[in-house]
Amino acid sequence: MKTTSRLLTLSILATALMACSSKQGGTGQGGQMPPPEVGYVVVQPATVAVEAQSSGRLAAYRSSDVRARVAGVVQRRLYTEGSDVKAGQAMFQIDPQPLRAATASAQAALASAQATAANARAAAERARGLAPGKFISKADLDNALAAERSANAAVKQAQAAVTTARINEGYASVRAPIDGRAGIAQVTEGALVGQGSATLLTTVDQINPLYIEFSVGVNDLTKLRELSAQGGGSREVAVILPDGSTFDQKARLDFSGSVVDPATGAVKLRAVLPNPQHLLMPGTFVTVKATLAEQQGAYRIPQTAILRDPQGPYVLVVGNDNKAVRKTLPEGRQQGGDFIVPSGLSPGDKVVVSGVQRVQQPGQEVKGVPADAKPAAPAAAPAKQG
Repeated sequence: MKTTSRLLTLSILATALMACSSKQGGTGQGGQMPPPEVGYVVVQPATVAVEAQSSGRLAAYRSSDVRARVAGVVQRRLYTEGSDVKAGQAMFQIDPQPLRAATASAQAALASAQATAANARAAAERARGLAPGKFISKADLDNALAAERSANAAVKQAQAAVTTARINEGYASVRAPIDGRAGIAQVTEGALVGQGSATLLTTVDQINPLYIEFSVGVNDLTKLRELSAQGGGSREVAVILPDGSTFDQKARLDFSGSVVDPATGAVKLRAVLPNPQHLLMPGTFVTVKATLAEQQGAYRIPQTAILRDPQGPYVLVVGNDNKAVRKTLPEGRQQGGDFIVPSGLSPGDKVVVSGVQRVQQPGQEVKGVPADAKPAAPAAAPAKQG
């Protein structure tokens, strides 16, 4: 019985070993593993926009203070707070009665000066007529002529006073200096304003267009300017709103600073953004994506394909003989999820972007498939026979 049991156990072990040997032999011809499968993308040189992305803040294109330019008591507010106003539109009314009285007084002083000037003119004419016959002394003639000149000067002074009084009377109606959106009133009816200084009544902000103020690192800006000098580029700026959507209007760069902020190492830039519907407001923080240059003949490589070693960045390429080929790249720049390089590749190269870890070394045979290829559908299970 023991001998039969041992023979049965040996038979089972031999069968198991044969099954394992059969499975290992099925991995490939001669017992070798099949080449690893890798996904690739075909790269071609193209014109790549050089972008700089930064946080920015919207600011009013123009902001003007509305102030009381004459002393008086505010009678009425003539605008709706937060509404759009036009340049020259009346916004506040200051009591005009004292100013009208000042104008009337100036006019009376002018009339008096004109009367005095007429009398002086007549006296001077008589003196001029008597002078040839020596009927008047030289001193009296000089005095008459001097009185005429003084009276004429007094008339001009009185005329200037009337003009000033009329201007001040016009300032009783406080008007918007620019087109824009009016702010909250800083005074109410009955307030005494303009006593010794121009009292702030409200502000008007022009919000179409708007300014976008943002900063770019000095190193990035230097590269962008170099590329711009080589190939030019658009000065348009895309604006991404706080909710993640892109504003339907493009901004345009109109200022680039020439001083580096020592605290941040950045340079200030500014762009003008059309805001025809007045949807955006000053003070809003946005993200700006500025296309400041265009890089000709550059290669855009997915970041997942980039490998590094002491020699620098490199990629693996599926060669014509289905072997992995190493291609060393120059230092490029990252833009979004891509790595941009000006050289190091050839048009039509199949750059490995997935399954890179399966390739043990360059020269290894691989099975390349397009990275965007859909996986094959699994085979249908055979129907069971009843």
